[in-house]
Amino acid sequence: MYNGSIPAMLTVPQAARLLGIGRTLAYELIRTDAWPTPIIRAGRLIKIPSAPLLELLATGRLPGAVVP
Repeated sequence: MYNGSIPAMLTVPQAARLLGIGRTLAYELIRTDAWPTPIIRAGRLIKIPSAPLLELLATGRLPGAVVP
């Protein structure tokens, strides 16, 4: 999918694949404000920064999240 490197910004289907979920579920999570990382909207275009997504995958929590 990424030829050995992950771009700084991902499409929703690319981010969904990284999380191991389907495209439809990913768009539903975004629509309901339940997507776990920041997203960038420009009109109808939705991009997802890869750094917070990779941090979530590596640690199970978002950067800056406070652990109780």
